[in-house]
Amino acid sequence: MLYLYIDKNQIKLLTAKKSLFGQYSIGSYEKKFQVDLLKDGNIANIDVLASAVKEILQNTPSVKDKHVFLILPQDTFHFLRFEVPNDIAPAAIDSYIKDKIKMSLPQDSGDLFYDYFFIENGLQKCVSLFTVEVESVSKYQEMLKLLDLELFTLLPETLSFFKLFEKTLRKGKIENILYGKYDKESLYTYLYDSFGLLEEGKDAHKLTNGKNVTHVLKQRGLDLEKKKKKINRLILSGTNSDLVRQDTFTKEVGIWTNPLKRIISQFYQEYVKMLVSPTNQPLSILDFDMCFGAFVFSIENKSFSPLKRKFITNIFAAQTVKSKPKFAFSPLPSIAIPKELLLFIASFILSFGLFSLMSKSNIRIAFPSLPKSKKVVQVSPSPLPPTPSPTPTFSREEIKIKVLNGSGTRGKASVVKDILTEKKYLEIVTGNADSFDYKTTEIQVKKDKKEASQYVQNDLKDYVQELKISDLDDDEAADVIIIIGQDFK
Repeated sequence: MLYLYIDKNQIKLLTAKKSLFGQYSIGSYEKKFQVDLLKDGNIANIDVLASAVKEILQNTPSVKDKHVFLILPQDTFHFLRFEVPNDIAPAAIDSYIKDKIKMSLPQDSGDLFYDYFFIENGLQKCVSLFTVEVESVSKYQEMLKLLDLELFTLLPETLSFFKLFEKTLRKGKIENILYGKYDKESLYTYLYDSFGLLEEGKDAHKLTNGKNVTHVLKQRGLDLEKKKKKINRLILSGTNSDLVRQDTFTKEVGIWTNPLKRIISQFYQEYVKMLVSPTNQPLSILDFDMCFGAFVFSIENKSFSPLKRKFITNIFAAQTVKSKPKFAFSPLPSIAIPKELLLFIASFILSFGLFSLMSKSNIRIAFPSLPKSKKVVQVSPSPLPPTPSPTPTFSREEIKIKVLNGSGTRGKASVVKDILTEKKYLEIVTGNADSFDYKTTEIQVKKDKKEASQYVQNDLKDYVQELKISDLDDDEAADVIIIIGQDFK
């Protein structure tokens, strides 16, 4: 399969040929172009784009596959998301979605390809719908045909990115997530939540003339918070994300930061092991994240394809057909009889017939007798058992912890981080406290994460006798802050 990504001024290609042992022999190549290849998600010039793709193919060794998995910017597609009523029948889903498409389309829209998927979280069930114009797809097919290639399917880059952190989402927990692609001179972000893409608009910035990535992301978070969309996590990808230190970046941006590199190593290692390079050079996933995400998507979501269904926009146009008379002579004038009168006559005839039948026969209808009243015995209810203490509604893997060294002993924060990692905590950053004069170890916990203190106290009981517990401000990125004191063994 050829995983081909085309953007306004660049092309990236990942080739993956499956072997008998279930692994994939891969090759990759990318290039930026001075000329615009796309305009508003559509091909600017078919011949120019075909020449650019041809150049990419010529620089990628042993490309024999003709099937193309095309990854395109989100603005190539139309996106719509809505909740589905729980009582709607499965057979009526497609008709329901077609009605949604019809209501959201402008009047001059052409025919569309579309597909959708559901995500359930708790009692909510959301549909993410992606459509693409048939005319736009035809131009991509025409371009590929010039190179003797065939379009297998296409995918918005937003779904490729979502696939790369979908495994980190937790059932019953709704969070807003910012996915950022941070390269040498550019940054762009998409907004998601636990159900998928939340806003289809791309927020893009050129990091030139002293423009700082942390300042841009911090301002983006503040702007979204004003719109009641506070960001819970930042997923950071791109070549420059490998240079970021998680703890300091989280502090500077004010948003809990998850480097994509860590997510891939913890949740997607099985797919990384499938990819084998003849040159023994591993795939740069931070650079080819949209291609790697499409690769994972093609394995886990084989049934999804925007080319799967077609919506004909003029199918709802009113059509009137004149009926021809069956006879040559003029018909007699018709007399309009009200429907209510016809029903009354029919019911009268039916009732009269039944009455006549019963009167001629010895049929008697026995009505059920009412039951006799019985003496009611009042039983006093037994006392209810005591209400059990609530168990935590989240796991250790979900708790975001910041470990600060306030003991004055060098490397103590890293030691505590290793202890917590052995206890299955995943989200941990370290740093120094505001001073090294803390005598007692302290735990600060957000009010909505009070139950997390139970976990931490139990897991650290062998290292510290008594913990000072206090509330943590809701504006903090972490759920729990541990300040290590001199009493920590």
